[in-house]
Amino acid sequence: GDHLYRMDYMKFVQKHRETGSDITVAAIPCDEKRAGDFGLMKIDDTGRINDFAEKPKGDALEQMKVDTTILGLTAEEAKEKPYIASMGIYVFKKDVLLDLLNEKMPTANDFGSEIIPSAAEDLRVQAYLFNDYWEDIGTMKSFFEANLALAQHPPRFEFYDALNPIFTSPRFLPPAKVQNCQVTDAIISHGAVLEDCHVENAIVGLRSRVGKGVRIVDAMLMGADYYESEDVRQKLLECGEVPIGIGDNTVIQNAICDKNCRVGKNCVIVNQAGVEEANYEEDGIYIRSGIVTVLADATIPDGTVI
Repeated sequence: GDHLYRMDYMKFVQKHRETGSDITVAAIPCDEKRAGDFGLMKIDDTGRINDFAEKPKGDALEQMKVDTTILGLTAEEAKEKPYIASMGIYVFKKDVLLDLLNEKMPTANDFGSEIIPSAAEDLRVQAYLFNDYWEDIGTMKSFFEANLALAQHPPRFEFYDALNPIFTSPRFLPPAKVQNCQVTDAIISHGAVLEDCHVENAIVGLRSRVGKGVRIVDAMLMGADYYESEDVRQKLLECGEVPIGIGDNTVIQNAICDKNCRVGKNCVIVNQAGVEEANYEEDGIYIRSGIVTVLADATIPDGTVI
């Protein structure tokens, strides 16, 4: 999925059973600034969903305000967050789900925009409040910001929760190697090698190679799927080519370097012109929401300035 959150699904299921609902929809409370980016729902005084609107604006947004104290928010919280957005997570009664898919809506392709709104017309569809960290990371901007937020102190979302751990797939890599570097608010993944560089508010991914004099600020390095030996790297440099990783004396800011990319020496990737949207795929670069992305497997020559 493209959401970041931590939920105890058994509490969700228990609420579904307690209310006797046919369908229960997980809902996140939100303020006006964010509400227009999501599919919103309206509820009655029992929490039953009776209306839907997909990314409403203006008057349509205003009409989707609800009393969120019904779902358990305090009066102060409800004033700040008078909207509820669907999280795209549902619990169905088994027979209801089978009937909807096989009999009533066999041609439907989407739960959020087709099946759930239609079902709410004659079935009991209930909202379940999730009032904790939840971030939709389906856009470049939200993905970038949510990842960098993990390196903050304290982070808004915590992976290091002993009672509710989140695991990744094991890769059996050596620990990161950091030599004579200045690192502030950063996460450095297994197998990375950094030498004589400055890293600030950044994510440094698996097997990343960061050269001397490099400055990485407000940036993500996605890392690499494989290592290049020192012999291979040296031969590439001698031939004027670029090894995987970030070359010496390069500056990367407000940018994402995707997997296996090769960024040469003395490059400046900072979006100096403040471009919001651009597509230079033939050069291995595109820009979304002002964030520069170096594409996977791309090569950025020495001295490139973006």
